[in-house]
Amino acid sequence: MTTCSAASRAAREPLAGTAATARTWLLIEQPGPWGAKALTGSRLDPALGRDLEHAAEGTGVRVALIRRPGRHADPGGPVRRRVFAVHTAPGRGWVRTAVLDEPGPLRALGLAALGAGHHEGLWQEHRGAPLVLVCTNGRRDRCCALLGRPLATELAGVAGSDVWEISHLGGHRFAPTLLVLPHGYTYGRMSAPAVKNLLAEARGGRMVTEGCRGRSTWDRFGQTADLALRELLGEAGADALDVTGGRPVPGGRLTTLLHTDGRAWRVLVTEQTTGPALPASCGDAPLPRARLHAAEITPLAPR
Repeated sequence: MTTCSAASRAAREPLAGTAATARTWLLIEQPGPWGAKALTGSRLDPALGRDLEHAAEGTGVRVALIRRPGRHADPGGPVRRRVFAVHTAPGRGWVRTAVLDEPGPLRALGLAALGAGHHEGLWQEHRGAPLVLVCTNGRRDRCCALLGRPLATELAGVAGSDVWEISHLGGHRFAPTLLVLPHGYTYGRMSAPAVKNLLAEARGGRMVTEGCRGRSTWDRFGQTADLALRELLGEAGADALDVTGGRPVPGGRLTTLLHTDGRAWRVLVTEQTTGPALPASCGDAPLPRARLHAAEITPLAPR
């Protein structure tokens, strides 16, 4: 049986505009095995997982479990957990981290504030290497295990990187898929050499458009507009562009982007259902997939 990732690759399904939307990521270390719904299907207290899921709704925060690459024997008993809160807005991002003896205090987090970009002195500032999170949850989709785990293991030995496995990024059919923080760019169909290159760029505050699905800060129309404008300009500065507005139009959306140098553009992104039907995940029925295209990029006069 053809896997979902092989089907997507064979159909040349575009990657742009397919990243999960999250202005802020809350990442909780949880060793051991994960279920398909990891927040309630792991050694993490399922009641806590449900509480965090509910608390995050509508806040712009996405909660996920992380663990170090390698074998995942069930640790049992209490474990100390590394946690991260990462806000991804261009020029306003931050990474806060702590090690918790037990996860109960996570219930008290103000997720609405975190989603809006206000950490309010939470935990400690993280000044280490960019975080690399590879989706590996085989209970959710086998492509993530078959393709993601070997990639995470190989990357774990790369100097100057901070590599974790993550429970869910969305878009199994683009496996192996990964997230680079603090900027929030998500990538698909990755290889180890490609990731090593984008990590080298990320350490210098740059991003790579090849293989990029979009910046999680924005919705899929904003993601597509950002990547198309970057390709046009040859712009690699991760925080050089910001989505400042948008409005729906027939067949798509007009998105306004602002450069840090003051230039601005309006990008028309259209949406069409073309190409073969594809499964979202292994075992799912094939369905038509919407594809986004930056049809027109218009410079705006300075204000």
